[in-house]
Amino acid sequence: MHFLVAESEPPNARERRRKSVGKSSGETFVDMLAELVPGARCDRVTPADADASPPDAAAIERYDAVFLTGSPLHVYEDTPEVARQLAFMREVFASGTPAFGSCAGLQVAAAAAGGTVRAMGPRREAGFARRITPTEAGRTHPLLRGRPAAFDAPAIHTDEVADLPPGALLLASNGVTRVQAAEIRFARGVFWGVQYHPELSLAEVAAALRRQSDDLIAHDLARSTDDVEQIAALVDALGDAPCRVDLAWRLGLDAQVIDLACRRLELRNFITFLVEPTMAERGRTPEHFVQADAAPQTASAPCRAETDTPRPERHRPPYAETGQTGECV
Repeated sequence: MHFLVAESEPPNARERRRKSVGKSSGETFVDMLAELVPGARCDRVTPADADASPPDAAAIERYDAVFLTGSPLHVYEDTPEVARQLAFMREVFASGTPAFGSCAGLQVAAAAAGGTVRAMGPRREAGFARRITPTEAGRTHPLLRGRPAAFDAPAIHTDEVADLPPGALLLASNGVTRVQAAEIRFARGVFWGVQYHPELSLAEVAAALRRQSDDLIAHDLARSTDDVEQIAALVDALGDAPCRVDLAWRLGLDAQVIDLACRRLELRNFITFLVEPTMAERGRTPEHFVQADAAPQTASAPCRAETDTPRPERHRPPYAETGQTGECV
């Protein structure tokens, strides 16, 4: 398979994240895809950059899938960076290549197709989105196949989709943010996206809390940086030792977050239920894409190994077992 990862972050945000966790959001996606699809090829583009030359619809059509990352950009602001992101997303839709986005990736897709995005005001989801509930459409949609009636997921955001584009499907909501998951169809394209972050490791969640500690204090989620650090340290420790039930209990987390396969479920479902069927419709095979030329103005390279690998079976706590029905329980 041949993937295109689109960095939604501007250059300064990429560098800040690299200093925090050693990689940009796009590099996190590249590493994650190496684990999900061994041997896949990943190209990475930065459409928000002033000097970027992202591929057009014809070039994007060469790919099997496009992944849009999170970003601190505010999609509702009229800036050159946002305009470039929206223009790129419309090229993705025009290409007919399946696309997936998390957090700002969902917001970019919604706005590009005619929806609206807004600031959350005093509301925040910091660390984890709680009690995400599939809608009636979401309960039978393949993106959420295997999710229970309510689940938690890594999340940290200050903006949200206000209105989905015409014809879009709302797939999941919770008490903080109405649009937690959606399917958007526009032009020739199909986009599946989530407001939360199935691609993140727990170490990256902890680092995000530390980076946004001032905002969390300003919105009364913490009283000091020490308060934020205490929570971040617990999340870090759980990432290092997922078998520690005491940490899971203190953070109020279960297998939906702790188990790597459960945490990444939407990404696996996207590849299985949208990317692979689209490849078949296009008459493509994995061998075809390994031999295909990379699109112009992208740096093609093998996907790198994921560092947040599944732990050995003997370390899996009872609550992290995967049910025989294929559901993460």
